[in-house]
Amino acid sequence: MCSGKEWNGSYSSNCKGETQPISGSIYPGKSEAGVAVVKQVLSKMSTTVGLLDVTTLSQLRKDGHPSVYGVDGFQGNDCSHWCVAGVPDTWNQILYATLVASPSQGFGRLQPHNLSSCNLFQGNWVFDYTYPLYNSAGCPFIQKQFNCQKNGRRDKLYLKYRWKPTACELPRFNGEEFLKKYRGKKILFVGDSISVNQWQSLTCMLHVAVPSSNFTLHKRGHRFTFTIPDYSISIILSRNNFLVDIVKDKKLGRILKLDWIKEGKTWKGFDVLIFNTWHWWLHTGRHQPWDYIQEGDKIYKDMDRLAAFRKALETWSNWVDYTVDPSITQVFFQGISPTHYHGKEWNEPNSTCKGQTRPLGGSVYPGGSMPAVEVVHEVLSNMMTTVSLLDVTTLSQLRPDGHPSHYGNKQKKNDCSHWCLAGTPDTWNQIMYAILVSGETLKL
Repeated sequence: MCSGKEWNGSYSSNCKGETQPISGSIYPGKSEAGVAVVKQVLSKMSTTVGLLDVTTLSQLRKDGHPSVYGVDGFQGNDCSHWCVAGVPDTWNQILYATLVASPSQGFGRLQPHNLSSCNLFQGNWVFDYTYPLYNSAGCPFIQKQFNCQKNGRRDKLYLKYRWKPTACELPRFNGEEFLKKYRGKKILFVGDSISVNQWQSLTCMLHVAVPSSNFTLHKRGHRFTFTIPDYSISIILSRNNFLVDIVKDKKLGRILKLDWIKEGKTWKGFDVLIFNTWHWWLHTGRHQPWDYIQEGDKIYKDMDRLAAFRKALETWSNWVDYTVDPSITQVFFQGISPTHYHGKEWNEPNSTCKGQTRPLGGSVYPGGSMPAVEVVHEVLSNMMTTVSLLDVTTLSQLRPDGHPSHYGNKQKKNDCSHWCLAGTPDTWNQIMYAILVSGETLKL
């Protein structure tokens, strides 16, 4: 810290005579050039190296240097090293917290046999100073509604947690390894806006892994295609809120057909399929995108939404069983993503996700499971084709801090349904990555 102009002091000032830290959480000056280099190099390593990313917190401590009280006495002015006791104690405190949170620091690869012996979805969130996996500023195509930091969210603690399964370690996501393994492959997400969340998360995780590689992003109708030509890989999103079809009828209007999947013809020929639906099944009134529900020859003005969800999921499961060749295509079902509009679920009556800054402690959500989760489990367990369930409900329920709240697309709206990026969906993809690289599937 050689020049006070970095922290809005006088141009002639430096660390000499400084007696207190800079207030706030953002250093007024520029980031150190070496920081980006260190992060890029570490992100490409096969061995996990814990980064003690202490630059910003140390930049805020212009008062912590020896100045004229160092080895050269009043003849020198040391604004590089640090007084002890002082700032280096905090570095070690963070090192200690990281070691205690995960004594083994076992970010290594999850061996195939571990999948059958470890429940990846049972665990808790632990502080990890090396997180997040990427900086949202380095992902130029994040939709505004998910880009919480750009939209003005100032707190960052919610970014510093990783998911720790109880019985094993989840391997850290390695974007280059993913791209090499799936070179020339096509991956398709099919689902609602929660699928958009997960798709954008994966595209960001891959883009930041190879920032010098060109990418393309195309939209055609409800289909978005992200490609990295250097690896001939395509990550595609097909918006489909219900998986089954909505058709227009001249007399009745829009009909949700619980036993039709005409759209399924566009899902063929992919190497990986990730399906999702639930978010829209509870919408009513003007937010409901259909006028009637039809099953077989019977038409209903409305019906129990959970029952309708089950019937649609059974139609989808039959499509998978009789259409997908599991020797060619690996199929995932993205589990039920929770909302956080009712604080009484986590023992905070009258609160929502708004203002939440950290995960809930422990491994059990006080509000219990969701009825839709049981439906998903029952339908998937009766399928002939093995579908890997990304059973992320509980781990996501523990993250009331992870939603955009009023830092989404509309600041007057409190969005406790979708997720900030970087954020919780990165963990969904990290678990999917662990399953994919293991070469196994998770059969219920």
